[in-house]
Amino acid sequence: MGSRILITGGAGFIGSHTCLVLLDAGHELVVLDNFDNSNPEALKRVEELAGRGALSVVEGDVRQSDVLDQAFRCKGPIDGVIHFAGLKAVGESVADPLRYWDVNLNGSRVLAAAMEQHGCRTLVFSSTSTVYGEPDQFPLTEELTTAPVHPYAQTKLAVEQMLQALCRSGAWRVACLRYFNPVGAHPSGRIGEDPLGIPNNLFPFMTQVAAGRRERLQIFGNDYPTHDGTGIRDYIHVMDLAEAHTVTLDHLLKQPAPSILTLNIGTGTGLSVLDVVNGFEAATGLTIPYDLVERRPGDVPRLQACPERAKTVLGWTARRSLEEMCRDGWAWQQANPMGYRKPA
Repeated sequence: MGSRILITGGAGFIGSHTCLVLLDAGHELVVLDNFDNSNPEALKRVEELAGRGALSVVEGDVRQSDVLDQAFRCKGPIDGVIHFAGLKAVGESVADPLRYWDVNLNGSRVLAAAMEQHGCRTLVFSSTSTVYGEPDQFPLTEELTTAPVHPYAQTKLAVEQMLQALCRSGAWRVACLRYFNPVGAHPSGRIGEDPLGIPNNLFPFMTQVAAGRRERLQIFGNDYPTHDGTGIRDYIHVMDLAEAHTVTLDHLLKQPAPSILTLNIGTGTGLSVLDVVNGFEAATGLTIPYDLVERRPGDVPRLQACPERAKTVLGWTARRSLEEMCRDGWAWQQANPMGYRKPA
């Protein structure tokens, strides 16, 4: 028998793929989502792919204690929580920082209080590699000083610090996963990334250009101190990331409390924006027209993981290549030109 897990933000890009991996592993799920930047259709397809319906959905905001109470009571005791719900656009966080502090930090505080109330103290938190700021040492290890430069990263680090304090104060088991740049999609093409409006991230913007939804890709900055002037990131297939969450949860559930774990989740390979564009063109045979434009506020020149701790502690390592990321991401976009929405 698997565990009963609450997934906040489970209809989102990473959340939906993690739900599928958890269902395949035999877990029972309660998903809490307000569908602010996601679609209920994703969860329907997750159940179809899993071939079973052990998934209950509670619609609402993670900042609402009554909604959380409903989520914790709807199927019986919850064994653990994976917390994805939050805002993630760097530029938007610079423009509207109060919203990010409210949703990301206050939402996590309300969730932790609800967990305490219901006697559930096992949590996997969706953090970010951007907490490292603008480092000059690579690859990034978990021991490096954190120095976030924008509100998105600052709020994520603040949640990490709150969770560390909880572990010092009582019987909590917490893992903070600092992951890098998730891309790709489930190889079936049934679930994938479906941002509302103009995508904030490279990969969905690029696939939408390939599909004809957008005319040209904008590459922000070509004067960074990198081999081709464009920013370098550690791109990881979303299925590798989903599997990392599942392995982490299983690991936590076996640990004595208190327990705190901070892990980088990436491939260890840095790729520039142009490396990814060229890789996508090679994998698909398509040409991506692009324009080089000014740097974007909050962006840093380089982020690249050292994933050795995750390998040592969890036995997990990223397995999928850039070609697979591009192939699977394009298969999703081809099969769903308008994402989860029906074409007009």
